Amino acid sequence: MQASNNPSKSTTAPTTSSTTSSTTSSTPGSTPGSTLGSTPGTTPGKVVKTDAEWRAALTSKQYNVLRDKGTERAFTGDTWDTPPQPGEYRCAACDALLFKGTDKFVSDCGWPAFDKAIKGSIHYHTDRTFGMSRTEVTCARCEGHLGHVFEDGPKDTTGVRYCINSVSIKFKPDTASKDLATEAISETK
Repeated sequence: MQASNNPSKSTTAPTTSSTTSSTTSSTPGSTPGSTLGSTPGTTPGKVVKTDAEWRAALTSKQYNVLRDKGTERAFTGDTWDTPPQPGEYRCAACDALLFKGTDKFVSDCGWPAFDKAIKGSIHYHTDRTFGMSRTEVTCARCEGHLGHVFEDGPKDTTGVRYCINSVSIKFKPDTASKDLATEAISETK
């Protein structure tokens, strides 16, 4: 995973793995503080803040990753080698539920890795920085940069690896998200 400092991004129709029933699309924007209707497993409302408000709410490392599309160094984050366990991983910027703790796996990449996300919690964007084409993943609620998704995940589950910056997520142990739908969207070709 490399830093992506390109502010332009385009939403694409990503390739879907066999474990996914649908692709995601961007939720229409809303005014700050408003809440859109939701169903279990989806992310309610949009979080919209000014740059100054984001800077005040986030640490400098979180701001660099979540708002400036930076990347923390591999093998340095708090949760890169945490084993799968009951609980939830939520967006560090807006607290949106992103991943089940049981869908995490330890990858040799040096960042937290998941084989699926909570359905509707992630937006997918083509990232053409650094002379390559990758799929960037952002929080559907606040559009904070989380990382990228690749097709080199565990073959016995989805084959997908969400490669996520530790500073962009927070873990809440012993929370029950087992009944929420998940999806595995693979890399855009």
